Amino acid sequence: MALKKINPTTPGQRFKVVNESTDITTNIPEKSLIVKLSKTGGRNNSGRRTMRYIGGGHKRQYRIIDFKRNKFDIPGIVKTIEYDPNRTARIALINYADGEKRYIIAPNGLKVGQQIFAGKSIQPEIGNTLYLSEIPLGTFVHNIELRPGQGGKIARGAGTYAQLSSRDGRYAILKLPSGEIRMILITCMATIGTVSNSDHSLEVSGKAGRSRWQGRRPRTRAVVMNPVDHPMGGGEGRASGGHPRSRKGLPSKGFKTRAKKNVSNKYIVERRKK
Repeated sequence: MALKKINPTTPGQRFKVVNESTDITTNIPEKSLIVKLSKTGGRNNSGRRTMRYIGGGHKRQYRIIDFKRNKFDIPGIVKTIEYDPNRTARIALINYADGEKRYIIAPNGLKVGQQIFAGKSIQPEIGNTLYLSEIPLGTFVHNIELRPGQGGKIARGAGTYAQLSSRDGRYAILKLPSGEIRMILITCMATIGTVSNSDHSLEVSGKAGRSRWQGRRPRTRAVVMNPVDHPMGGGEGRASGGHPRSRKGLPSKGFKTRAKKNVSNKYIVERRKK
């Protein structure tokens, strides 16, 4: 994949940088793996707006993704690499030997026609899913489970990965994408490799309209609001807005919101850097 800068034929194209998407092999999703996806427009069941800045956007269909990778010891062949409007990563359609089809998060380097496996005592190759107890130390992994059998929860976005640094008894110690170092049970599963579409963070939309296509409405800055609407509003002229905080008054930029009595705190070896 490579980034492509668009010729400035219009104002919206002038700063636009897009991904060439040469890795995508088809634009027709598998019918048996798509379901209806409805939009809320930021409204609750009473029709009242509970979330601001949401609305509009292109119609989407949800692709059912196999985060659990529980087809053990059954070989699967990669049929296509596809775009998914619901996530930043690419997805891959897998045809299993027993006739079942499933979508998975596509890792970097996965090719059409490649064979992948999941389970015990298999090779730690790109796209294969293993238990953390069997993955070699130093390996980059993604789609990592937090609890055995739960399905992957960590490192699923474009270009993300975690590194297996060591093992200590019942736990594997991983360095997560945020920089946090965390203990996870070695009976949890993870997929070998880094998530595809790593250039996603370098893309530039070029115009406000592209955000509207994604269902995002214009966001009003807090400092331009009135005092009745936000703690940072009000003042004569271009006032600074005071200490940065949320609409509810909670401080931001360095204020820790994680509960001190959170049960999972004991599994965090080192917190993420600021």
